[in-house]
Amino acid sequence: MSVDIKVTVRPLPLFSKSGKGRIPFEKIAHSVLGKKYELSLVICGDFLARKMNKTYRKKIYAPNVLSFPLFKQEGEIFLNVRAAAREAKQFNIPLRERLAHLLVHGCFHLKGLRHGRIMESKERRTLRAFNFPCKGSTPA
Repeated sequence: MSVDIKVTVRPLPLFSKSGKGRIPFEKIAHSVLGKKYELSLVICGDFLARKMNKTYRKKIYAPNVLSFPLFKQEGEIFLNVRAAAREAKQFNIPLRERLAHLLVHGCFHLKGLRHGRIMESKERRTLRAFNFPCKGSTPA
């Protein structure tokens, strides 16, 4: 499995090369999607997220995460770091925790899950496996 990561917004300290506080994007995606899945992960801002949402879903807002299955073992996730930052502040949680949750959420959508208790339970289990707390309910 490979995870190709593209950052389209000004880098944040969250993505520093030191490794301190980094989100294990590839390991999380591997745990949810499996070894053979090819994932393209785009870290974007409101502009690109809104544009993608309007183009492919006919919606006019900037979502926090978008998932696009391309083939059976290939997909793409757009993580809107600006929306995630606003939500992290709203939920009083660290940005890295919010981004990890949105990545996991997007991965489960690529697996075909829809919103509901089963998806939420699997998300919590995955986040705990990577030592991310699951404080209360923070919807994706």
